[in-house]
Amino acid sequence: MTASWHQLSVKTPAAAHDIVANYLIERGSPGVVSRGHQVRAYFPASMNASSLEADIRRFLKGIGDIYPGVGSGTLHWKNLVERNWNSSWRKYFTVLRIGRSLLIKPPWLKPQRIGRRQVINLEPGMAFGTGTHATTRGCLEFLEEVVVAGRGRDLKALDVGTGSGILAIALAKMGVNRVVALDLDPVAVKVARENLQRNEVEEFVCLKRAGVEGIHGNFGVVVANLTAEPIIELAPKFRRRVSRGGHLILSGILGTQKTEVATRFVPDSFVLLRQKRRGEWVTLHFQKSS
Repeated sequence: MTASWHQLSVKTPAAAHDIVANYLIERGSPGVVSRGHQVRAYFPASMNASSLEADIRRFLKGIGDIYPGVGSGTLHWKNLVERNWNSSWRKYFTVLRIGRSLLIKPPWLKPQRIGRRQVINLEPGMAFGTGTHATTRGCLEFLEEVVVAGRGRDLKALDVGTGSGILAIALAKMGVNRVVALDLDPVAVKVARENLQRNEVEEFVCLKRAGVEGIHGNFGVVVANLTAEPIIELAPKFRRRVSRGGHLILSGILGTQKTEVATRFVPDSFVLLRQKRRGEWVTLHFQKSS
């Protein structure tokens, strides 16, 4: 039987997992798994593996000075036939329990114990955000605290760079019935729309292919899981979109970038309430003065 997929394994130090994974997704992988000192990506067999490998090697060489050891040794390729594609890919996904309110899982898994948790079904795809990454988890934990301790359904929330839609879905599942979710990437918007439908929250989430520049009004919660550079660039717009007494949650920030990001908001009418750090990533929770 003709192979339907290429499986690529790249030796990668933990600090480089994210940058390597993001590059492989940009190169056309519909899914990437990071485990230990390895990043594993899957590509359709129709792609030219030789050309793809040459591009990947150039990329790894380019970041080698920043991440010593990245891509060292042989890039290992394995062909997968259609019948074992699902088992090779799906075995890496498990049920995630986040905070006290959320349970995230792929559609094919049925957890034995749900309790009072809100279930979010996410099909792994090309859009960023399945709950496994430190930045996504940090945002979800802070959002839970804000919604549970706050006004719940009286909140209006803005999710900038929604990716898979996971943060917008979580907000809706926790009782926020007015959520605006934005992304500029058409693939992300498509995936997010499918996930909104899968989780039956379309009526609570307004999904737009747009940037925060085109949004007006104020929001009690603004969340952006991006990277430090666009957060810094968009800081004036974020400040305007947060209502008085409202909350701003930012992630995708390296620990070394935390101060540079924070100074864009503090002391300019914001106070840094809390921060969470997992590995090299930091999530920041600000509140705007009343």
